[in-house]
Amino acid sequence: MNRNVLSAALGAGVALAGAAVAFFTREAALAESVPGAALAFSLGAIAAVAGLFGALASLAPRRERVQLRTVTMAALFAALCYIGFSYLRIDIPVGSEKTAFHLGNVFCVLAALFLGGFWGGMAGALGLTLADLTSSYLTSAPKTFLLKLCIGLITGFVAHRIFHISREEEKRVPLATALACAAGMGFNIVADPVVGYFYKMYVLGIPQEAADIWVKMGAVTTAVNALLAILCADLLYLALRPALLRAELLPRQ
Repeated sequence: MNRNVLSAALGAGVALAGAAVAFFTREAALAESVPGAALAFSLGAIAAVAGLFGALASLAPRRERVQLRTVTMAALFAALCYIGFSYLRIDIPVGSEKTAFHLGNVFCVLAALFLGGFWGGMAGALGLTLADLTSSYLTSAPKTFLLKLCIGLITGFVAHRIFHISREEEKRVPLATALACAAGMGFNIVADPVVGYFYKMYVLGIPQEAADIWVKMGAVTTAVNALLAILCADLLYLALRPALLRAELLPRQ
């Protein structure tokens, strides 16, 4: 059997298993009646999304072999995303729920600029999902995984497929980088409150009134987080780019 088809079948199997775990633990996770149910629900939902993504990616044309330094840098950025959320965060209570100002998105966007969309998105998704799983935001982990992956994919696409910032002339890079960051975080400004609203209502079963209040406050924190991410990621990329360019560590896309 073709290796891509086998990988796609494996991804689909993981997605189905994850969906089943999430489905059967959802009620217990919401009621907090079974120890570990919330963790099982979150991990199941993440596995469902990751498995589906892996299945689709396996059917795409095979790319060049991934270099060890790419995986290493992705792991580093995942750790920075974790730190940015876990230790550089201000929680804002919203009824029984809460939202937060944090710097995790800075490193999610920065990872996409340095590594490209896929690896940058995976670094952000894994780092920030792990941060959710080890904090009081546990049930938000599936939503986090999906949205952070999308932020990375969009930022990386604009940065490397449209503007080719790794090969661009120095004077054009600042504008291209700012537009790439704005594209990724612009998506998040819209998607985070909207996806969060429906996720809380239809997956977590939160009453509409409470979801309405959360989405209004969440829109504010998301916008502030986005502006911080655009500014900080842009400045950090421009500061570090010359050294990484000389060391040939930037993606050739």
